[in-house]
Amino acid sequence: MNGEQLALFLETIGESSEIEPSELFFVCIGTDRSSGDALGPLVGSKLAEFGYPHVIGTLEAPCDASNIAARLQEIPQGSVVIAIDACLGQKLSVGMYQVSNQPLAPGKSVGKDLPHVGDYTIAAIVNVDGPRQYNILQTTSLYRVMNMADEVARAIRHAFPLVPSDRQS
Repeated sequence: MNGEQLALFLETIGESSEIEPSELFFVCIGTDRSSGDALGPLVGSKLAEFGYPHVIGTLEAPCDASNIAARLQEIPQGSVVIAIDACLGQKLSVGMYQVSNQPLAPGKSVGKDLPHVGDYTIAAIVNVDGPRQYNILQTTSLYRVMNMADEVARAIRHAFPLVPSDRQS
């Protein structure tokens, strides 16, 4: 789906379960050490700047393969989690989003076996899948990734607008 459809998908989550932004945890997976894998931390940093109270994974404190298991321990039992990560896909799908009401399998495209994350997932297709996924992520356009991160953050802000009492102090 595209960015507009992403906002509508997120709206349906909010409407169907009447979730308040203060009840949501956003797990933004990735690292700032790879342009293609920086989408999660970029989104997390934007959400934190907007004042969302429960964001795991920012540019300052990424949630990546080295610490994801420990970071997931920060989430209280019963919380609603939206997992956000970059992924590789078909050429015609680059710039689009795969969404699901199933957990995300981070690191799958680069052969890592990491804990599954989330009640809902957003996977941003940042580049074309190929035989050397790690290299592809390293050489992905930062411009595209930043634009997609903006789009995800705007969609979240649209679907789950903060009221002053939701904001962090």
